[in-house]
Amino acid sequence: MEITKKQIYAIDAILIVGTLAVLILIAGYAQPLIIAPINELETSNTSVLFSFEKGNAIYLDDNPDFTSPEKIFVKDNLIINLKPGTYYWKAEGLLESEVRTLTINSEVDLRLKDAGENYEVVNSGNTRLKVGIYDNNTLVGNVILDVDKSANVTGTKVVGGQYE
Repeated sequence: MEITKKQIYAIDAILIVGTLAVLILIAGYAQPLIIAPINELETSNTSVLFSFEKGNAIYLDDNPDFTSPEKIFVKDNLIINLKPGTYYWKAEGLLESEVRTLTINSEVDLRLKDAGENYEVVNSGNTRLKVGIYDNNTLVGNVILDVDKSANVTGTKVVGGQYE
C-alpha cells in the first residue's frame, strides 16, 4: 500500500491542528487566573487584596504603559495599602495576565472630639488634610493632618479639605 500526497497532506493537517490545540491549552493554563480585585474596581478602602492563581508576582504602576512598575513577589494572597489614585496592574506567571485597573478614591473624614476647653480634630479619612480653624468667621490658623493623626485646636469651627 502506497501513501499518496493527499494522505500525507491530511496527516500533516491533523498534526498541525493538534499541535495548535495543545499550544492553546498550555498557553491558557500558563496565564495567571485573576481572582481579586475585579477589573475597574473603585473603592475608598486603601487596603486592597490581590488574589490570583498560577502567578508569582504582580506589576503595579500608575501608568498604563508600565513605564515605572513596582514588581511585588507574592506567595499567597497579598494585601497592599495604596494611596488614592488610579493604578494599573497585572499578574506574572509563565505568562502575564491582562492589564487591569484599580481606583482608590479620596475620602475626607474629619472628626471632632471634646478635649476640655479645646477640641481634638482627627483625620479619619484616607488622604492628607488641611484643616482651617475659625473663631466665628475669622480664620485663626491651619493644621496639616496625615491619615489617622490628630491635633488639639481652639475655635468655633473647623473646615477640612484634601491636601497634596
